[in-house]
Amino acid sequence: MPRSTDSEPARAPRLLALDTATERIAVAVIDGPQQWLADEAGGALASQRLLPLVFELLASAGLALRDLDAIAYGRGPGAFTGLRGACSVAQGLALGAGLPVLAIDSLALVAEDARAQHASAAQGLWVAMDARMDEIYAAAYWHEAGAWSVRHEPALWPLAALLDTWHREPPTCIAGSALDAYGPRLPSGAALRITATHDRSAALARLARAAWQRGECVDAAQALPQYLRDKVALTTSERAAVALAKAGA
Repeated sequence: MPRSTDSEPARAPRLLALDTATERIAVAVIDGPQQWLADEAGGALASQRLLPLVFELLASAGLALRDLDAIAYGRGPGAFTGLRGACSVAQGLALGAGLPVLAIDSLALVAEDARAQHASAAQGLWVAMDARMDEIYAAAYWHEAGAWSVRHEPALWPLAALLDTWHREPPTCIAGSALDAYGPRLPSGAALRITATHDRSAALARLARAAWQRGECVDAAQALPQYLRDKVALTTSERAAVALAKAGA
């Protein structure tokens, strides 16, 4: 961690941040107030594009890995392959360069992107991301004093359980892919709905800076993804039940 003295002020951090928790790849290189951002299609392409994208941005910034102070990565929750990819790339690069890592909540990344679109999202926001198999990755946040506070920890919710919670605690704002994925099966009442993504890489950069300022660096050996699901596929009968539920809706 940089220290400051009367004669030599602390240098602003140089960070690399990456996230592949969704179908998009978000990468940011940060050098003090400057930043270089990339946000492009991921999914099946993520394993091929992530590392080239990282080195393209580093080259644009005129930085090498050894010039960085830390590497931030989206720890999840999210797709198994995406989380594993981001974590392993961040860990491998950090271990090779002798850098610490910063673990970023990938649902808070959705919240931060929503806040950039609608200031009212800061006053209480549910993030709901499609987890498929009639389940949703969801968490509730509040933004205060320049940071996100967690009101409901990230969890894997069955659709019915999340609806029951929202019935008891009506949300004022909801962001995330589950809104479009479930449509009328996920009613949101009078809540503000934020379904579009604005700029994931810029949101990732802001969260990485904030995590650095809070001193959340850990040794690269401790970099772990946040898995919330063991089961990754439905049985035939379960798929049929989901199809019937959608038809009924």
